[in-house]
Amino acid sequence: MDLEHTAALLGVPVADVERVHLLAGDRPSAPLPAKTDAPAILDRLAVRPDDVAEIMKGWPDPDSPLWTPELRWLLDRSIALVRADLGGHDWLPPGPELPRDRGPAWRHLYVYAYLALVDVVRGYHRERGIADAVSWTSLADLGRNLAIDRRMNREGWPVMQAWLTLHARGSIYELGRLQYHPADTTIGLHIPESGPMTPQAVTASLDEARAFFPRHFPDRTFTAFTCGSWLLDPQLLEYLPEDSNIVRFQQRFALEPYEEPEGLDADVEVLRFVFRSITTPLDQLPRRTVLERAAVDHLKAGRHWRWRRGGFPV
Repeated sequence: MDLEHTAALLGVPVADVERVHLLAGDRPSAPLPAKTDAPAILDRLAVRPDDVAEIMKGWPDPDSPLWTPELRWLLDRSIALVRADLGGHDWLPPGPELPRDRGPAWRHLYVYAYLALVDVVRGYHRERGIADAVSWTSLADLGRNLAIDRRMNREGWPVMQAWLTLHARGSIYELGRLQYHPADTTIGLHIPESGPMTPQAVTASLDEARAFFPRHFPDRTFTAFTCGSWLLDPQLLEYLPEDSNIVRFQQRFALEPYEEPEGLDADVEVLRFVFRSITTPLDQLPRRTVLERAAVDHLKAGRHWRWRRGGFPV
């Protein structure tokens, strides 16, 4: 195929199309679920009705005029690219960032890829004896991220489309209050937007994880829980009370020496997670909570947040 021509029609850099072509090769793809089954699956994935309506409107029917040959190629090869790394734990963009204002097929192409991989990753889970309830709870992060992206006026998807390939490869498990990302000998912690992060909820989740991973990954040895986040920035102690959930979460970790993270701006990540906006001027951001006031005041003072890493033994 003519990769330059395909890239031009998709409106993306040639290098991005070449990457998909290289990583996917001639590896097998996976079929989407039947269109009639899709609404029930999307419901199990916690996708909101407004997003369901868009996804169904853009469904890649064989005769759909929304789906050009280059879009169909990208969908097929994106599925193959992610499927080829089943069980992998590294960051894996499924394909180029598309111009999402061109319609639902463009906006949700990687959602269709995710749907095609649901049965694939559930099969991976079954091979490890993981309960179906855990599978669906973990995979339902799709609906949560689509809802957040809508709140962010579509600003969040470029990051989310890569984040969700972890779920589709069997590398994110939601156990109670936290999500877990098993890597080589460590288990990364992530904090989904799902209510208060109380010490009791965190402890219960960690206890569940301590039983879960030896049971379902007996071939691997995990020595530590780790986390990389602005939530671990000690500067927050200047603003938050000692008994706040964030401070008590920080206290679990031994921090690594600070290193400037490559390709990651902690100021942007604070705005992303605290306000769900990365473009709103500081003067227009809400100041309803201690955390919101801290996030804004710190930046308005000309200071910067830091992305810190830490861990503690399993």
